[in-house]
Amino acid sequence: MGDHGIECSAKPNSTNLFLQIIENPDGSITRPFVPQIPPSDLIDGADVRSRDIPLNPSLKTSLRLYLPSSSLQKLPIILFFHGGGFILFNSSSAPYHFFCEQMAQSLSALVLSLDYRLAPDHRLPAAYDDALDAILWLRAQAAADSSARDSWLASHADFERFFIAGSSSGANMAFHAAIRIADLDIQPLKIAGVLLNQPYLGGQERTKSEADSENDVILPLRASDMMWRLALPLGADRDHEYSNPAAAMCVSKISKIRARCLIKGRRGDPLIDRQRQFVKVMEAAGVRVVVQLEDEGIHAIELFDPAAAEAFFVAVKEFINA
Repeated sequence: MGDHGIECSAKPNSTNLFLQIIENPDGSITRPFVPQIPPSDLIDGADVRSRDIPLNPSLKTSLRLYLPSSSLQKLPIILFFHGGGFILFNSSSAPYHFFCEQMAQSLSALVLSLDYRLAPDHRLPAAYDDALDAILWLRAQAAADSSARDSWLASHADFERFFIAGSSSGANMAFHAAIRIADLDIQPLKIAGVLLNQPYLGGQERTKSEADSENDVILPLRASDMMWRLALPLGADRDHEYSNPAAAMCVSKISKIRARCLIKGRRGDPLIDRQRQFVKVMEAAGVRVVVQLEDEGIHAIELFDPAAAEAFFVAVKEFINA
């Protein structure tokens, strides 16, 4: 429902989408064109129905719901946060819309994709705050009488099988949301797991995989540096806990995560070294983690490689059903 990521830029000087972002003198950015896909609820014969609902109108945040058309039973809920370095894409952006459709169908799940505020207009922790808002909205839905719930949730949501999930920067949002809700009573909503797919981590000192990523096809180093500069609070560097929890966040805070966590990575991802560090810190904090970091592939490969997407959903389904 938002307009994030659909502005037309000046002539790009790179085929990399992130490097087509133009920083303007007033501190704003001009984003490259990204195709937008409308919801499919009115399309006859759609395998997955989708529709948009407002979350916080004053902040212009919303949720896109995805429901397998053939479903008659209660389904697990997956609250999904898209990637884009906190500055690009939204819930209707073509890559993530189709990804969420496939997620709903492959996992037989009710998927809710959050359209959250983007930097630099809304720097972190705005996206993390919006993630928590979405969870609190779901808690209110779970607590409401069936007649007062959203119709799809009333008919199809299993509030005792709630999963928080995200890819890239969206995985950071899922991680921080899992920590934040530890101090809250979200009953009758019950969190059953957290999925962190290729978390978008940073730090001041370069890792080897970062240093080798100058010409990475998806996430070249200069693009990653730019996104952190635009997304982090003014004056913060990449060792802030929003970007480098392995170095900046105390173990006792991470240990608040009670749910099982699936952490996925790819060996060709410039962030793989940081993801391995992150896993070690999670394990040291006593978090129950399922670690899958040795698959071949690059950052965000599931968005454009059908075989990788299929394998991804197989692994996620095993995690959900465990």
